[in-house]
Amino acid sequence: MKKNKFEVPVIQRVNPGMPGKTGMGQGYSPITEIDGIPVKELIERFGSPFYLISEKKLRETYRKAYQAFASRYPRVQFAWSYKTNYLNAVCRVFHQEGAWAEVVSGFEYEKALFNGVPGNQIIFNGPLKTEHDLEKAMDNQSVIHLDHFDELFTLIRLSDRLQKKARVAIRINMDTGIFPKWDRFGFTYENNEAWHAIEFIMQSGFLELVGLHTHIGTYILSTQAYRIAVQKMSALALKTNATYGHRIQYLDLGGGFASANTLKGAYHAAADVVPSFDAYADAITSAMLQQNWPDNNPPYLFLETGRALVDEAGYLLSSVTATKRLSDGRRALILDAGVNLLFTTFWYELEVHPGIETTISTDETDIVGPLCMNIDVIRKNLKYPLLEPGDPVVIPRIGAYNMTQWMQFITYRPAIYMVDESQQVHLVRKGEDLQYLQQLEQVPDHLKK
Repeated sequence: MKKNKFEVPVIQRVNPGMPGKTGMGQGYSPITEIDGIPVKELIERFGSPFYLISEKKLRETYRKAYQAFASRYPRVQFAWSYKTNYLNAVCRVFHQEGAWAEVVSGFEYEKALFNGVPGNQIIFNGPLKTEHDLEKAMDNQSVIHLDHFDELFTLIRLSDRLQKKARVAIRINMDTGIFPKWDRFGFTYENNEAWHAIEFIMQSGFLELVGLHTHIGTYILSTQAYRIAVQKMSALALKTNATYGHRIQYLDLGGGFASANTLKGAYHAAADVVPSFDAYADAITSAMLQQNWPDNNPPYLFLETGRALVDEAGYLLSSVTATKRLSDGRRALILDAGVNLLFTTFWYELEVHPGIETTISTDETDIVGPLCMNIDVIRKNLKYPLLEPGDPVVIPRIGAYNMTQWMQFITYRPAIYMVDESQQVHLVRKGEDLQYLQQLEQVPDHLKK
């Protein structure tokens, strides 16, 4: 039987402030293992810091999301959002599970092809597509989601020159009752711009309109907003059929589903307010099924959710570098990983868990990174256990965006590993070194002396 460490009795100060629903903020319970592998063992093997991705969690989350929709609607197709996490290993897990690829740049399009995705299973979104990108998408029979009239005109010109019909959808922005309204992308519904785009496509004779697409925002907590989006897109699809006798093959609701991370400044924790996949599915599929589709033949439902599928599967394992006292007496815990590796800390209250069992003693603590920048703060004002230099910490739910928006700044970007369903750990991206960083640099001859 393990003997508990002796602790000197202490008097804890009661801190003023605004409590949340569960009272004053406290430290986090330890995460001592991930998928059955001890955190201490992982850091001993691979160093610190590094990212770890759970393949088991990726597959479990995808299957849960797919089941929520497929059990309610006869035609559902997920497309993995490459911008959320475009590590090849992550993408291939989702493609093995049946997801298509959704990309927003020529770079991501090339990665999708490299990962073996057939061209006709790639959805090409985004406001920037070069003529070269558009030609490649046409050659591969990919669906091009048009963002603006300039792109539409360019594609018509290319179609005429190449004598090829492009498969297209239009992106639609609309008022669904949420703030801010994402009206920067696509054609506006309320002023009939979206309908005018449809008319132009149908009358051009050069493009094949196969779908309608929207992405109403990010971290959307209102399922009603998705219901409204379905109703407005369905109205356009039915109007297209009535006017031109042309059926829209799919409605693409984009992404925006919230993950289990709590937003900065939120009064309620994410666990109390984030809808489940079933709740999102109820709102979206019920609205789809309520439409009067011709011949009772509804279109496919496409979904491009990224954050909610991958966040839970990602971890950053780090270590305490030092502790110190700030000028107001609070404690600072300095980690060997900072905001350059945790871009989402600017809008999430990321959880920082001790990687070992700790004592019950806590102190008011700021958790900061190693960068020479005052903004390198991961969490502020936590009641946190008294960790020491060398102790491991685990930051969970960082699978979305942190590995695509990370910065090489002051420190090298670390390695990324994936633990498979058999508890085998695989290197999926090497850590950086000086040779890697300098391989694209050129020094002028007069500076070589």
